[in-house]
Amino acid sequence: MQPEIISKYFSLTAEQQRQMEALGTLYTEWNAKINVVSRKDIDELYVRHVLHSLAIAKVCDFAAGAKVCDIGCGGGFPTIPLAIMFPEVEFTAVDSIGKKITVVREIASALGLTNVTPINARIEAVKGEFDYVVSRAVTDMKTLKGWVLPKLRSGQAGSLPNGMIVLKGGDLAEEIAQARLRCDIHRIGEWFEEEFFETKQVIYARK
Repeated sequence: MQPEIISKYFSLTAEQQRQMEALGTLYTEWNAKINVVSRKDIDELYVRHVLHSLAIAKVCDFAAGAKVCDIGCGGGFPTIPLAIMFPEVEFTAVDSIGKKITVVREIASALGLTNVTPINARIEAVKGEFDYVVSRAVTDMKTLKGWVLPKLRSGQAGSLPNGMIVLKGGDLAEEIAQARLRCDIHRIGEWFEEEFFETKQVIYARK
């Protein structure tokens, strides 16, 4: 695992560097107890999970005080890397599987992240509104749109108007058409040179 790949693309403070470096050990330890990252991916954690999550930061610079919700956060991606990158932003990590939320809670605590609120629930049951909703390949765009729109508030709490920012892969033309969404599509391979990102994209749809 190579934490230095993050500083290849992002400027980090000493504290952020420390937290990024700690991720490898923490996820390896927790993955041995609760399988939240596939066995073949744990050795590629920094490229396939951490750096992939941070592609969202290339699309939107969240403002201090912004409220961001991660739907289907799994073991903490993209929430945990984004919470390290944006320490003044409030992140709510939502997943219906309790053991995954346990991992998010424990890793956030070990890193000293006070800006992460893990919630074990379905998104429909989560109260409140958010400036942005982020997600990583949880479901199709039409279903996601139905979940997300009621949770988004109007305004702009970052470099983009409030909306949803989704990590996806492959040909998404038909899926986006069925969702009837006006989207901006960003190819991650334009920022990160690693082969893994060739077919990966960030989809942004404003509120």
